[in-house]
Amino acid sequence: MAPADSHPDPVLSRPLHQDVLEWPSGRVETRRTGDAEEVLFVVGGHGRLTAAGAAHELEPESGAYIPPGCSYELESTGETPLRIVAVRIPDPDPGDGTGAPVVRRLADQEAHEATTDREFRIVADPSTGLRSATHFVGYIPTKRAPDHFHTYDEVIYVLDGEGVFHAHGEQQRLGPGSRIELAARTVHCLENTGDHVMRVVAVFRPAGSPAAAYYPDGTPAYAGIPPVQAQ
Repeated sequence: MAPADSHPDPVLSRPLHQDVLEWPSGRVETRRTGDAEEVLFVVGGHGRLTAAGAAHELEPESGAYIPPGCSYELESTGETPLRIVAVRIPDPDPGDGTGAPVVRRLADQEAHEATTDREFRIVADPSTGLRSATHFVGYIPTKRAPDHFHTYDEVIYVLDGEGVFHAHGEQQRLGPGSRIELAARTVHCLENTGDHVMRVVAVFRPAGSPAAAYYPDGTPAYAGIPPVQAQ
């Protein structure tokens, strides 16, 4: 399915960059983060991430954080292809230079509540080493949320479920593998039109809470979120 782009802000010179990587069993590839941070989320297959002499096993629904200046090796070790959603985060916040890759299983992370009966689990954020962004999986029920906006830039990948993305007076059908680029302050709604919970994996910058949403007039959509001025 073609990406659903939400007209990213043209003044954003170095936006988040999202790729879907797929390697057959046995393939090994060396990658480098350079001056950026990178986060990975395994959609399917099994693999191994090796960096600085340490090996980390990868399984479906595990996430990895890779710091700037890191050279690492990815190997597809399962019988089926290794499929990964990778997001590159340029111009990261300064760090102490001692960061190392961190791998975390989604199933081990605590669920948190967001608006309209939605939930999310954090895969990586500044508390786990990711300097500049938040990497999470969101759970979207069949109940539609009101139109809203965020104060961060975001890229989204649909893991499973069916839905419609509403923005700029237009609609885009979504399904597994659909991708969205969402500029800060874009009023939108991601509606689940299926019979089961839709799941997405997303990265947004600057880091914060996925629950930090605002209605078009700037009113916080969730208790405890500070108000902002609407544009």
